[in-house]
Amino acid sequence: MVKNSADELQRFGNIPVDSIALYDIAKGYMSQRNKISSMETRGDIIRLRQGLYVVSSKISREPISRELIANHLYGPSYVSFETALLLYGMIPKKPFNVRSASIKHSRLFENAIGRFEHLYVAADYYPIGIRRHVVKNKYAYLVATPEKALCDQILSMQNARLHSVRNMQIYLKDKLHLTLPAPGELDMDVVRKCVETGNRARLNALLEYLNELGY
Repeated sequence: MVKNSADELQRFGNIPVDSIALYDIAKGYMSQRNKISSMETRGDIIRLRQGLYVVSSKISREPISRELIANHLYGPSYVSFETALLLYGMIPKKPFNVRSASIKHSRLFENAIGRFEHLYVAADYYPIGIRRHVVKNKYAYLVATPEKALCDQILSMQNARLHSVRNMQIYLKDKLHLTLPAPGELDMDVVRKCVETGNRARLNALLEYLNELGY
């Protein structure tokens, strides 16, 4: 019996799905590959990269999550940098790319959903300050805490001179337009752990600047 592909696809919601699961849906058709291709042509599924798709909102009836897609595109990884800072309401401008941190080589993916940039971070630095963000009890993705996202952002600015408190202040206020939470709402232990494993000169300047502000 041939399955109703729309009904089968709907059960995945907005969670990215690989080719193996799609081939299972296409069982009973003369050419499973052609069936998957026709689902993509109709817009029922959207290709994210080779072998990975997401069900369209018209079928899943769920909004597509770029953060969830970022986790699935390349892993292990967690959403961070300006993307996470925007989620926390700490910066006003929406970044063009969805940026994530990974212990694997840096990669850039482009698809119909957007541009997804994964930047390398050291393995001992990676696990600090990561949380699992659950959305409406339906799905979850890994994202940096506010403190880790800020540290990641500082470390990603390779050509910026951020080794002094003054330069750090100028970058955060005038370039990034950062709004910090109230004192006591940042976990300074996360920043200190990042200092121990990351670029000490830059992150020490960040730590000193935050200390001057009363954090």
